[in-house]
Amino acid sequence: MKALIALEDGTIFEGESFTGPGEVEGEIVFNTSMTGYQEILTDPSYKGQIITMTYPLIGNYGVNPEDMESAKIQPEAILVKEYCDFPSNFRSSGTLAEFLKEYGILGVQSIDTRALTRHIRLAGAMKGVVSTQDLDHDSLVKKAKESTGLVGRDMVKKVTCRGPYGWGENSPRPGSGFSSASPGDYKVVAFDFGLKYNQIRLLTERGCSVQVVPAYASAQDVLAMNPDGIFLSNGPGDPAGIEGVVETVQELLGKKPIFGICLGHQILGLAYGGTTYKLKFGHRGGNQPVKDLTTGKIEITSQNHGFCVNLNSLNQEDVELTHINLNDGSVEGMRHKKFPTFSVQYHPEHAPGPHDAEYLFDRFIDMMKGSDPL
Repeated sequence: MKALIALEDGTIFEGESFTGPGEVEGEIVFNTSMTGYQEILTDPSYKGQIITMTYPLIGNYGVNPEDMESAKIQPEAILVKEYCDFPSNFRSSGTLAEFLKEYGILGVQSIDTRALTRHIRLAGAMKGVVSTQDLDHDSLVKKAKESTGLVGRDMVKKVTCRGPYGWGENSPRPGSGFSSASPGDYKVVAFDFGLKYNQIRLLTERGCSVQVVPAYASAQDVLAMNPDGIFLSNGPGDPAGIEGVVETVQELLGKKPIFGICLGHQILGLAYGGTTYKLKFGHRGGNQPVKDLTTGKIEITSQNHGFCVNLNSLNQEDVELTHINLNDGSVEGMRHKKFPTFSVQYHPEHAPGPHDAEYLFDRFIDMMKGSDPL
């Protein structure tokens, strides 16, 4: 089934659907990871986006229930060079096509993903439409130009949990106030801005009892649970478009140790009084080099973000830069000098990898113990 990909600048790519008919719009981005397509597809940070995988063969090891990072597929579509319909892996319980069809997500192959990626890499991420139904070039480009995009939109409301839940037996269990969470040495309240399950898994492995709350939970409700620490998760879209969350985090600063990842990091930047900006093409993949300025060590990181904290907008007397991206020098980590609070822009939960940055969860544990590891 023929499919067209139209970008807002008028560029057209052709392919074929391997999941049936459909038409979707979104911001077209690329991911450079060689493995982990299931973790990428179930990462809520991709809500509102159309993913282009740069690795040419996708689907060769199938999918399985253990590698889910949320309850469903999150992006609008996936674009690949070649789809493999015959997976070979002892953990596989189904094909990628079956997985996509289950959630009504469009999959398109036979795309010149190298050309598409290079175009985005030069021109910047842009809005696009993927369709098997409308094959008129002018019509699709017009739709792409008129689509809403991500800037200024609150995408978190599309992915956050509808009610609180605890984490137990490696899965979410509905309940509030740690009533359904597995017991642990440290009680952590996690704000769900679009979190990945492996973040909670790594916290529980370190002796944490984790209670997840919706993104719009109040500071009063969180503090009433008397947690030892507060976790701010990743999530999709523009941090400046999320209603009320920055004010909530401002109320929590200094009250409990706080650890933020990705969107949580950006929200902290806004809570510190800073600003964020949209990157030209974002950082997405499993091979981004980051330097930890507190140790001098270099780590290879997994990333997925299109917005970034503006370092010059922060009060340098209160906030310290702790990590930088070695490709473009952008902010990858920071800590507050007066409050027990730190954050990183990348994904240390290593789903699917690499594992270099897992030490950050240990830093959070140390902070809850009362010793500032930074």
